Amino acid sequence: MNDLASVLAKVDWEKMGGLVPVIVQDINTKSVLMQAYVDQEALRLTIKTGKCHYFSRSRKTIWQKGETSGNIQYIKEICIDCDGDCILYKIVQKGVACHTGEYSCFFEKIYGE
Repeated sequence: MNDLASVLAKVDWEKMGGLVPVIVQDINTKSVLMQAYVDQEALRLTIKTGKCHYFSRSRKTIWQKGETSGNIQYIKEICIDCDGDCILYKIVQKGVACHTGEYSCFFEKIYGE
């Protein structure tokens, strides 16, 4: 396993002003659950605690998924794309991922059969 400094060094933190988008996927079902953002501290906390942390762009603060709702996400793997500017969290979801009560935030089909 890589040490924290080498993990953080793989990410292009400059491209989007210190934030990087994160795609969140259920490690068992492969369902895409949500998309969020992390800064370096949120990624550090995710690795350190084993629970997913994100950066809220509207509140300008770090938050732990499920801290108030109980719908905790446990990190199992973290992957990065070829450009270093997008992260994939593979997680185990306790409860639902979406604040609407749906399991995934991607429940509304807008095109296709």
